[in-house]
Amino acid sequence: MRGVYARIDNMTEPPVHDLLRNAQNLDFDAFYRRELPAMVALAAAITSSTIAAEDLAQEALLRAYNRWDEIGAYDKPGAWVRRVTINLALTNRKRVGAELKARLRLLGSDRTAGHTVEAHPPRFDDVWSAVAKLPGQQRAAVALHYLEDRSVADIAEILDCSESTARVHLHRGRNALASLLLGATA
Repeated sequence: MRGVYARIDNMTEPPVHDLLRNAQNLDFDAFYRRELPAMVALAAAITSSTIAAEDLAQEALLRAYNRWDEIGAYDKPGAWVRRVTINLALTNRKRVGAELKARLRLLGSDRTAGHTVEAHPPRFDDVWSAVAKLPGQQRAAVALHYLEDRSVADIAEILDCSESTARVHLHRGRNALASLLLGATA
């Protein structure tokens, strides 16, 4: 019995940096659980692909995790991860478009007659299909405003632009959506 107590007496407290690291990991875990669904929805609105959106959201959050000592100290780490998610989604969309064009070039126009190639899986609905046709910054502003109910100030911070520029992106996006949706029903 004496041996058990001797081992307990010889145990030391874990180093303070280990305790802080554990607290930071717990903070990141809560951050991850809170932000993942929103990041997937945001990326899906931009890419029109829930599969790609899940991968992009995971990648953005992985980047946040790798730099959590820095990102976790920000006033709004969620704004940072949204910016990364948007950048990844826009880059992904450009890449998919370039791949599609390359495939069509390789196939040649005579072989594509009667065949359709989809760049993305089916859209969520008519509205988000129209959102997918908007330019990147407009698409991001509309998604942030309507999916996450973000203010113009929040959108400006996330897109790293002035509030007036964010208002312009939102205004132009809404006007383009109106044209696209009214043109589709006419």
